[in-house]
Amino acid sequence: MVVVQVKRSDTDVFLVESTITESNDALVRRLVKIWNTRLRLMQLVESARDMGKYGPSKPPAEHGLDEVKEEYEGASIDKGPYYHPDPTGKRTGNGVGPQLCETLEGVCVDAEALLGKEQAQRRVAVTQEALDEKMDNIRGAVTMAFPMGLPEFDPVRLTIEGGEGLEGTQAGTEILDEETAGLWMAGKEFRRDQLVGDRVGKNEKTRIMCKLQKPGSGPPGREPGVSEDERKAMMAFYFKRQEELKRLAEANDDDYLASAWADPKQLQRSLRGTGTVRAPGV
Repeated sequence: MVVVQVKRSDTDVFLVESTITESNDALVRRLVKIWNTRLRLMQLVESARDMGKYGPSKPPAEHGLDEVKEEYEGASIDKGPYYHPDPTGKRTGNGVGPQLCETLEGVCVDAEALLGKEQAQRRVAVTQEALDEKMDNIRGAVTMAFPMGLPEFDPVRLTIEGGEGLEGTQAGTEILDEETAGLWMAGKEFRRDQLVGDRVGKNEKTRIMCKLQKPGSGPPGREPGVSEDERKAMMAFYFKRQEELKRLAEANDDDYLASAWADPKQLQRSLRGTGTVRAPGV
């Protein structure tokens, strides 16, 4: 079983299992589908939390106008029993009750556990079926919270129904196309007309680190030799060492002469047993 580690960033890594007999085209398509689903799920988790607390989204033309209407037009804003004004002004503020909020939070935490890099650290491979299950769980929780449905422009509804909810977000710029995306390893691209074994060899017990790229992006940049945590630890060590050397340079060079180990007669007195003898008054 070939283990393919796909790295999006230092904090976003996932594993997928393959075989040396699988075609590169099938592998790339499968990876791209998982990649896009993960992006949708990440965005859905964030939007679902906001929706539970601040309610459904308002029409784009009414974003941030509630306070203006109340103050200058005297309009009455609908405020339910669980009203919390949205700091961004994009949602109505009419969230759901504590129990439903807890349900939404539970499915979001469950989805985040599948998306976390700890899965890769535990060598747990991600499957499309597992991602779809988390999407269905969030869809069910949203239906429980808003049985009458969400507005057609709500990001949660758009993300659940497709990828439109990612428009205007950072995740939306990272969506890949199955037809044109490229898979790279060690500066070389997987040719779609070949098999996985043609690129990684005939050993099934292989683990490779790859990156997905948009067409025309070329090979991804080389990975740094040390991780970010290791780099921070090295900088802290050298800073501490530099401070120690600075203090030594500022100290009096003759301070060591008052030390016992610098006394040339210390060994002689120790052998004679007179090391503790002191002259009167000293």
